Amino acid sequence: MFSEDFIFKRVKLVSGFSSWESPSNIALIKYWGKFDEQLPKNPSISFTLSNCKTITKIKYRPKKENEEQDFSFLFNGTEMKSFHEKISQFIKRISQYISAVNYHFFDIESHNTFPHSSGIASSASAMSSLALCFMEIEKKIDSKISKAYFLKKASFLARLGSGSASRSIEGPIVYWGDSQAYKNSSSLYGVALKEISPIFNTYRDTILIIDGNEKKVSSSKGHQLMNSNPYAENRFNQANKNMKILQEILKKGDLKGFIEIVELEALSLHAMMMTSSPSFILLHPNTLFVINEVYEYRKNTSVPICFTLDAGANIHLLYPNQYFKKVQLFISERLLKYCHLKQFINDSIGFGSKKIQL
Repeated sequence: MFSEDFIFKRVKLVSGFSSWESPSNIALIKYWGKFDEQLPKNPSISFTLSNCKTITKIKYRPKKENEEQDFSFLFNGTEMKSFHEKISQFIKRISQYISAVNYHFFDIESHNTFPHSSGIASSASAMSSLALCFMEIEKKIDSKISKAYFLKKASFLARLGSGSASRSIEGPIVYWGDSQAYKNSSSLYGVALKEISPIFNTYRDTILIIDGNEKKVSSSKGHQLMNSNPYAENRFNQANKNMKILQEILKKGDLKGFIEIVELEALSLHAMMMTSSPSFILLHPNTLFVINEVYEYRKNTSVPICFTLDAGANIHLLYPNQYFKKVQLFISERLLKYCHLKQFINDSIGFGSKKIQL
């Protein structure tokens, strides 16, 4: 399937409401580096989360004559001017694929169930929920759209706002990016992985808030720096290799192999940041203290807990639900002292987005 397959030219003026909730996700194999229109330089795969999500509501109507604005936007009840440019860019990008955006005005309201700058990919949940709302408008114009096409195109649109958002439409595990190891893989949209061991449906993700501030370097800037990173090609090869290895691990329920790959990927991501020019370090001393605590705890208890990181200092602890009480005790006794204001968030693996009935 090509980008042209998603072009929708039918014009019909409509009014109404659309509301969707969409979760964030945490990448197991990291994508770092992109080209053209939000296409990844290497494939990635992620856990879809459950509780950490964005709820978006759109009220839409035909544009008035000579109306220049395309939308209004409120985040958590406040007009966030810093978000306007990103939404404006998103609407411009999807205009050739959703014809309604050229003829309608949109009142957009959005809020998160998790705090901003908490180490959770808010752009993934925000852009995927927004894409789903626009897809519902398209479905109102063309009621013959199938469910499979609806979800695939929603992922395609979400990617144009945030690459990782393509992995938030479905769950519990989604891959994105061309990969010889994965059937029907595409760089245009995410695909839900079907063959997984039941143990991974029980996984928890506890996010430790090491740093409550916004990160100093945006992910977009970090992706751009991969264009000149001397280790970029080796990294892309590593990611492709790890995708294939992880496929078997997820199918067999190999927790030891899962830990090795996931932690290697997290550290490789930050190695790329540190070897870029200019380089940047997003890890904090407390991040490293927690990592060493996890190593020691796993060695002493054999609890199959592992860590991963996004492009920031905060740590995601991944483990099967059967160890939830033990891990919570470990956090309270050993890890809370490293957390900003002793903050952490408990989440679990989820199964994708949901339409909200209005």
